[in-house]
Amino acid sequence: MVPAKKFSLKTGATIAMKQPMIQAALFDAKSYDREYFENAVGRGDIAWHYHEFRLSADTASLASGRDAVCVFVNDNVDRDCLSELAKVGVRHVALRCAGFNNVDIAAAAELGIAVTRVPAYSPHAVAEHAVALLMTLNRRIHRAHNRVREQNFSLGGLVGFDVHGKTVGIIGTGRIGRIAAQIFRGFDARVMAFDPVPKNDWAAAHGVEYTDLGSLLENGDILSLHLPLSPNTLHLFDDDAFNRLKPGAFLVNTSRGKLIDTTALIRSLKSGRLGGVALDVYEEEEGVFFEDLSDCVLPDDELSRLLTFPNVLITSHQAFLTREALAEIARVTTENMRRVGSGTDFLEGTEVR
Repeated sequence: MVPAKKFSLKTGATIAMKQPMIQAALFDAKSYDREYFENAVGRGDIAWHYHEFRLSADTASLASGRDAVCVFVNDNVDRDCLSELAKVGVRHVALRCAGFNNVDIAAAAELGIAVTRVPAYSPHAVAEHAVALLMTLNRRIHRAHNRVREQNFSLGGLVGFDVHGKTVGIIGTGRIGRIAAQIFRGFDARVMAFDPVPKNDWAAAHGVEYTDLGSLLENGDILSLHLPLSPNTLHLFDDDAFNRLKPGAFLVNTSRGKLIDTTALIRSLKSGRLGGVALDVYEEEEGVFFEDLSDCVLPDDELSRLLTFPNVLITSHQAFLTREALAEIARVTTENMRRVGSGTDFLEGTEVR
């Protein structure tokens, strides 16, 4: 949306008129989305229209009359959906997350639809949650909490281990992975890392050792995943990877669910090879995570099976959920809306091509 202009007869100058309000549909809207996006609007130049359901080809027509749609990780923005959006005049898909594997980028380019994201809303939020998951699972804090609420103060079955002196393997050293590594170094753990593009200066400054993935699998007492999803990382943890793990190792995943083959994960847990797993993401989380299914029969048999293991801890994709992260997500997303609407340059790293 380019600002309108008019010609002044008095001065002969071109005067910029007030830019029309951007109409935006926010899909899969939760209460916290409404709160933080309303607070981020500021100038009053964006009118939000909230939908509690997800965006897909079937719901895209409800974006009619909107300049942009705002979507999250489980909205299905495939070619069919984008085609429907283009028909109703949408010219911008604004992701309020970092990942964009749920958007057909090539189709968006063909249809002339801009795609933006929030590349780094709060790496601390996700890294801290990864460490919190590990510590909760290791020290059985969730089980201890439930016991004490029932006035059971026994300690049987709650034995954990010191992270101090253990070998922690960080797989992926982007912003989040680097912060997680630094936190684990604070425990005085040995931290090893794998990344196709190592950050050697950072590693030297923080006492982190880069190695190959095989060595990480074989030597890590704790492994934490911080990778994007791509054809090269899909099912990175399959039967072969689990069989190479150090017996009793703990695995943490706060990145993408499809990095782990769930069937292989269950086999490793059943065999006792894997000591425990903490997940904030799940391979088939769409339609489950972010929803209240407490009155329903869970349709996913593998997720149901995982929930029966005492050495499995699952949270429903909440690693990003801090006040700081939500505020930054809303700020960057609304700024992306304004920049696309005015035809100005994108914020660094926000445009997806």
